[in-house]
Amino acid sequence: MDAEKYLKRIAVSAERNLDLEYLKELQSSHMHKIPFENLDVTRKIPIMLDTDAFFEKILERSRGGFCYELNGLFQHLLSELGFQSHLISCTVKKPDGWVREDSHAAILVLLNQIPYLVDVGFGDSVRQPLPLTGEEKTDVSGTYRIRESGEGIYDLQRLEDGKWRILYRFSDKPRQLNDFHDACFFNQTSPESHFTHGDLATIATKNGRVTLSGLTVTKSEAGTKEKYEITEEEKREFLRKQFNIKP
Repeated sequence: MDAEKYLKRIAVSAERNLDLEYLKELQSSHMHKIPFENLDVTRKIPIMLDTDAFFEKILERSRGGFCYELNGLFQHLLSELGFQSHLISCTVKKPDGWVREDSHAAILVLLNQIPYLVDVGFGDSVRQPLPLTGEEKTDVSGTYRIRESGEGIYDLQRLEDGKWRILYRFSDKPRQLNDFHDACFFNQTSPESHFTHGDLATIATKNGRVTLSGLTVTKSEAGTKEKYEITEEEKREFLRKQFNIKP
């Protein structure tokens, strides 16, 4: 993989120590530069679990992707840079219950014998490495912590209205990209998948986030939220301007 081209896309220098500050910069910059988006899914363009294909899409064509693509490629970059990392499987919890088991891919990075959760493919979520020690971390998207719920099983939680809500549950067991084959196919094809119901694109901004869901735009900025509708004709220009996507 051309790590130099990847780092240029996310505007991060390669001349850094492999420490927590560098990992934090890599994750934050990635989330500010590369959108989470499902446009290939809604256009029925098959997504194969192949890092060369991810590289061509995300770096050669300046696209985004969903979790397998974003975290799959980012974990590959981390390994190329020298970080000790591996993919993990996660089960997302929605307000109405759990989704398909082990269908979300994220990353664990080991630094100074401490494992950190790193995730650049979950949309509006924590923007920095989160230690599995239970320590709370806060950024513009909220306050987060990880709690162990069983041996080798952990919950990513966000503080909402004074209560901790589980975003997803994960195992620290190393996974390979191919382990997500069935889940990736499900999320591209099943009517039960959130990603098959309409276009979705979202990207972090300095003080908030911009999201397109169908024809609804949501912009959050410093705690305020604006929501409005656009037309199909306007959507093409919006995708190009806000996400650098040319559908």
